[in-house]
Amino acid sequence: MKSKIYSYENGLVAVMALVFGCLFFDRLALNFLIPFVVEDIALSDTQIGLLAGVLSLAWAVSSYFSTAWAEANNKKKVVFVAAVFIFSFCSFGTGIAISFTGLLVARLVMGFSEGAVIPLAQNFVEKESSPNRLGLNAGILQGVGSALFGSILAPIILVSIAENLGWRNAFYIAGVPGLILGLLSWFFVKKSTAESLGKRADTSIHLKELLKYNNVKWGIPVACCVFGWWFATLPFISKYFVEAQGMSPDQMGKTMGLLGVSGLLASIIVPALSDRFGRKNIMLIFMVMGVLYPFAVYFLNGTAFHLPAMFITYFMMGCLAMIAAVIPSEAVPPPLRAKTMGLIMGVGEIVGGVIIPAIAGILSDNINPSAFLWVSAAMAFMGILFTIKLKETLGQHKEFPHYLDTPI
Repeated sequence: MKSKIYSYENGLVAVMALVFGCLFFDRLALNFLIPFVVEDIALSDTQIGLLAGVLSLAWAVSSYFSTAWAEANNKKKVVFVAAVFIFSFCSFGTGIAISFTGLLVARLVMGFSEGAVIPLAQNFVEKESSPNRLGLNAGILQGVGSALFGSILAPIILVSIAENLGWRNAFYIAGVPGLILGLLSWFFVKKSTAESLGKRADTSIHLKELLKYNNVKWGIPVACCVFGWWFATLPFISKYFVEAQGMSPDQMGKTMGLLGVSGLLASIIVPALSDRFGRKNIMLIFMVMGVLYPFAVYFLNGTAFHLPAMFITYFMMGCLAMIAAVIPSEAVPPPLRAKTMGLIMGVGEIVGGVIIPAIAGILSDNINPSAFLWVSAAMAFMGILFTIKLKETLGQHKEFPHYLDTPI
């Protein structure tokens, strides 16, 4: 009897998690290497915010439209693999940049390519998930991907490379794994996994019809707040640790790695808990923790509680997988799930990943270097208010009930 450990479901989750990991390794590399980059290319906090914002804007546009096109034309596997190759090459482009403009162009193209990867990867996993494992699988994809590779390994590995070989070589090295995983994905993902569901007419549904589903209508502002909570701090926190809180580059890298461990655990534990106790209740609990995260960063600096408090309150990271994959996949009928994920991620990226870091950067430049922290706290608090409006959908992954099948 074949072991369930070696099932296609588990293999697919593992491959998609690795691809997701390379994506976030490349995407977040600039955030961790900013202290080195600014020594070579002078950048203000506003420009740092713009670099994060332009990538997120391109990501947002691509997230919905690339996914919708791939769904409508039954080209999800082709679009996915092509996007993996392109974002990997863009890491090389970041490394050769010699000005703010060069960095901006490299991050713009990277955003366009990466936007299609996450909703398609989550859609592949959602399609092959067992009914009682949707939250866990989505969490593993998110956690092993963005947290393990993007938040734990990336700051430690990239900072070490930058210190010994230079920041440009760090970007060159970061682009290599994605090329390998692009090839692996092409051969591993089954045709049936990437096949579009439903009739072509179903894939051309208007946005205003999607917005009639309760958890799409309210899931969008929740996504904006969750993404905003994360991106309000992400581009600035490493620089803040070094310049405002006096950490050495090595200490900063290890602190970011510790937060990555928190994000990894949260991205698995939070969705897994939602499989048992419900999506909405778990979201609310951990978003309350997210409100406290900026306070832990600012007020506990220099105390024994600084790192433990940041570690615990950073567990709001688990809400990213919930709002980006689990909740959208249960909000609409199966033929609309890929497009819905793309829509929620796309709008969340525009508001949370473009507008919010730009505002946080401007406020940090003109008011106080810690201003970005309070923007993050405000986003988490508003997210709680919007989450209250969501309807509980636990258990509706495979069987879509009538009251959800009819737009409300």
